[in-house]
Amino acid sequence: MKQTYLIALGSNRRHRQFGAPRDVVRAAAAAVGGLGNVVGVSGIIASAPLGPSRRRYANAVLALETAQAPLTLLDELQAIETGFGRRRARRWGERVLDLDIVLWSCGIVAERRLTLPHPRFRERAFVLGPARAIAPDWRDPITGLTIRQLEARLTRPRPLPRAAFAS
Repeated sequence: MKQTYLIALGSNRRHRQFGAPRDVVRAAAAAVGGLGNVVGVSGIIASAPLGPSRRRYANAVLALETAQAPLTLLDELQAIETGFGRRRARRWGERVLDLDIVLWSCGIVAERRLTLPHPRFRERAFVLGPARAIAPDWRDPITGLTIRQLEARLTRPRPLPRAAFAS
């Protein structure tokens, strides 16, 4: 049975073969494409790092159609990361490649190794912006909101609190 996954790609370190992070993301998208049928790929954006890293990230999202089960796909994605030279040392540190399953068309996964939807994707503009470009109407199975709605909630301007204007 074919299933669709939304996968986030990110890099903030050069790769000896592929070059700059944007090129690493392009090469990783091609490698992920070998796991099934890529039905959509966003453009690549630059984003500020989370955590201790100081280097900006190149980020994109792709939609992959495959018959693989979620944990099998996770293993395949981690093998691609390792093949690109990823070392799992420090959480949120610099990395040559990060591949995260964000959403799965069949709903929710709650395993020790994998939680779907990704627990923090709703808070990350660097995931929601690219995801909106390729899957704006995909619904989060937890909130029922579309990617478009989630991104709008995250990025919309908010009024300053009244206390900011008090003298």
